[in-house]
Amino acid sequence: MSLAVYEFPLNEKVRTYLRLEQLFIQLKQSAQAQQDWQFMSFFEALFTLLDLLERLDIRNDILKDIEVHEKNLVFWSQHPKIDSEALQAALQKILRLRDQLKHSKKVGVSLKEDKFLSSIRQRFSIPGGTCSFDLPNLHYWIKQPLDIIRKDIAIWLHEFDLINEAIDITLAFLRERGRFMEITAENGFYQGIADDKSELIRIQSATDEGYYPMLSGNKYRYAIRFMLFTAKENGSSQVSEAIQFNIASC
Repeated sequence: MSLAVYEFPLNEKVRTYLRLEQLFIQLKQSAQAQQDWQFMSFFEALFTLLDLLERLDIRNDILKDIEVHEKNLVFWSQHPKIDSEALQAALQKILRLRDQLKHSKKVGVSLKEDKFLSSIRQRFSIPGGTCSFDLPNLHYWIKQPLDIIRKDIAIWLHEFDLINEAIDITLAFLRERGRFMEITAENGFYQGIADDKSELIRIQSATDEGYYPMLSGNKYRYAIRFMLFTAKENGSSQVSEAIQFNIASC
């Protein structure tokens, strides 16, 4: 059986973290582009990320979560069966991130001041606005030797190193809070109650049975519906039989 994990945030903060994580992954993958047109995907992800970060003061939320991780690690250090060496390594990483975040400037400031990026950014919001007659400077850059292109990309991506690492650690801690357990959704429907600390619902479900999960709700309660990827002839799109799936409340 082929399985996929779907993640559904229960608050706006975790929703933002997941969006940032996805954009960081897209950036890193598109940064390895070889063809001219593939570099467009890099800039699209880059400018989308900058737009998101400019609208948010993500650093304060991250700092609060980092401080919670620090307290948890200190508490776990008192457990007799804990791996002290691994815990100390994690704690030192958390403390370093906390100090660096406190003294860092707002993410994306230096990229906003980059003349080349500023000269092409607006055109990426226009459908089809990145042709050579729109952005001859971009097409000149694309035709540079690959080592020059890679060097520029590495400089731009370095701007996000700190916040990317902090997001990765925060989401790793969050995901570790929950363990998958098997549940049955009668008639393709399941309703759950979230505890006070739940911020993320993870669903592990088959991808070869013709259905996928959808979640609606908030930090108090939520409902999961399994939907048919292709609706039946009568127009029905919700699964009508019992579905076995795994769920983790984080």
